[in-house]
Amino acid sequence: MREPVLVPRLQPFTSTIFAEMTALAVRHEAVNLGQGFPDTDGPAGMLEAAKNALFGGANQYPPGPGRPELRAAIARHRLRYGVEYDPDTEILVTAGATEAIAASLIALTQTGDEVIVIEPYYDSYAAAVAMAGAERRVVGLVERDGRFALDVEGLRAAVTGRTRAILINSPHNPTGTVFTRAELEAVATLCVEHDLIAITDEVYEHLVFDDAEHLPLATFPGMRDRTISISSAGKTFNCTGWKIGWVCASPELVAAVKAAKQFITFVSGGPFQPAVAHALDHELAWAEDLRTSLQGKRDRLAAGLAEAGFAVRPTAGTYFVCVDVRPLGFDDAAELAWELPERVGVAAVPVKVFTDHPDEWKHLLRFAFCKRNEVIDEAVTRLRKLR
Repeated sequence: MREPVLVPRLQPFTSTIFAEMTALAVRHEAVNLGQGFPDTDGPAGMLEAAKNALFGGANQYPPGPGRPELRAAIARHRLRYGVEYDPDTEILVTAGATEAIAASLIALTQTGDEVIVIEPYYDSYAAAVAMAGAERRVVGLVERDGRFALDVEGLRAAVTGRTRAILINSPHNPTGTVFTRAELEAVATLCVEHDLIAITDEVYEHLVFDDAEHLPLATFPGMRDRTISISSAGKTFNCTGWKIGWVCASPELVAAVKAAKQFITFVSGGPFQPAVAHALDHELAWAEDLRTSLQGKRDRLAAGLAEAGFAVRPTAGTYFVCVDVRPLGFDDAAELAWELPERVGVAAVPVKVFTDHPDEWKHLLRFAFCKRNEVIDEAVTRLRKLR
């Protein structure tokens, strides 16, 4: 009998930097600022709603598209952007945004299709494109005017006759940039001109800072019915372990994504769905307080990293701040990242692992600031030993 072998297109994805770095952090009792999840729970009202659902009989399969009260709450939430979705035909509840992205790509792309991905990219994107059998074409962000900016000309040059979709993430992980209106207008124009599907990862939509504004691509001219808008409860309400995400799109696109999704997880998170519905309707003030708190944590960590000798890049959203390691005498942030847990007791993630062109990004490290202040302070104290 032939030995079982992973198909070639998935061989690069047998492990993740997060699992490896977390294991290293545990081994050396390091402060883990590599993992992007908060260390505090979400709003009490949401947790109470989950408990009531758990003990109130919501423990069997929910409806395939998601519980009706959650789909209705998602529709009401999207109205804040001026976009109306029918909760019965245009919203699908998924096992987090990661499944929503994978199911969208599996449903809508195939062998021979190309998907444009912005570099650096969240690691699941490359794996999802590979699972779909499609090919990724990467367009890198560029450092311009003190921020990581979208390379609009590079994006336009990347479109070929085989391009089927573009995957956009804003607010952007790992760089923390938030795409501007002009950048998104350029993406919309490109999609309309070339009849492309846009898949938008908007999970950090409520976590934008200073004067930045989250602008859903679906709100731009010509994009309502060619955009799959994806978000989740995890980042907005500090419940990343619940894995409740959603897709908002036209009936035809939702039906396509559902065709793939129903054979991946079928359904998930039965007792959590009513709790997320409660949160979307009643806990957005809590989410605003979280945003304010995270902006302060960003400033706290950024100041500490600068004091430790790193060159700090600006962050307009998400959980993350990126730093240049070269002022401390290091050429490769990945080499430093693997040394940090043992050397000073801190874990971080090198940005180059999220890219197809690692040499262009090898000087950057990503730190997460979605932690308690005392955890941030301890990490900074340890990092000062690098100087």
